[in-house]
Amino acid sequence: MKRFLFLFLLPVVGFSQNTLSVQVNNVKSHKGKVNVAVYDSDEGFLSFDQVLKTKSVVADQGSVVLHISDLPSGEYALAVFHDENDNGKLDTNWLGIPKEKVAFSNAKMKTFGPPKYKECAFRMDSDHQIHIDL
Repeated sequence: MKRFLFLFLLPVVGFSQNTLSVQVNNVKSHKGKVNVAVYDSDEGFLSFDQVLKTKSVVADQGSVVLHISDLPSGEYALAVFHDENDNGKLDTNWLGIPKEKVAFSNAKMKTFGPPKYKECAFRMDSDHQIHIDL
């Protein structure tokens, strides 16, 4: 009986899912939403059609917390933006420079563009908490 129970529980234990808690600080206002995009590869980083998971929360001046569940163990990178006018997209100027606040996990915006996936990446093997400043 113990052998059967062990074999039955093995798939559940081997594929545990984790929750990522993201605290976003320096939110400028209570207008709009704060959006987080989770990426799991260099090839699709910052591409809207290759986002692994997304989460948004109503903005609150100061900080907000988002919980992203059901993430398997692995390497991830986050992109965050404050959609202050709540139009569902990142507004940019004619050069493509964001007009709304943008931030990344473990890296900052560079003078000539966003950071690379590897600069933003972090490893997650259990529930994880990360703080990001806009």
